Amino acid sequence: MQPNEITAILNLPISQELLARDLLRMAYVAKDGTPRNIPIAFTWNGSEIVVCTSKNAPKLPSLRRNPEVALTIDTEVHPPKILLIRGRAELAVVDGIPEEYLQMNGSYTMTPEQRVEWEAEVRSLYDGMVRIVITPTWVKLIDFETTLPSAVEELIRQRAERQRA
Repeated sequence: MQPNEITAILNLPISQELLARDLLRMAYVAKDGTPRNIPIAFTWNGSEIVVCTSKNAPKLPSLRRNPEVALTIDTEVHPPKILLIRGRAELAVVDGIPEEYLQMNGSYTMTPEQRVEWEAEVRSLYDGMVRIVITPTWVKLIDFETTLPSAVEELIRQRAERQRA
């Protein structure tokens, strides 16, 4: 998929709505070779997905070995809206708490007092984190109005052919 195609899809209003959500699911290949799919908070910086995790997270050795990931961001309403993203995870150990981590956890409903307590707890717990940056290499938006899963598109074509025959 060409970068201009990726940008065009990610700039669509529905994609932007999905990229503003709190959680995505990240699939990767675990150390034992089996698939994993985890929910994780994220931010979108306009060109990359950023997630942050503890330096001892079990996913890190797997991502270092095989950095290819698949992401899903979707809604829980009918018809669902689904943004599928594939990319390569780049890991960087950082001192302190990355600003993205504080941003991605900023959408939870907290009073100002709760926010202060939460941030103090985070800062006392982590001396650093791993910042994971994923640049999309492939994307697909499915909204069930203008775009469909490829298998459903194929069934619609087959039905149309049968009806013409």
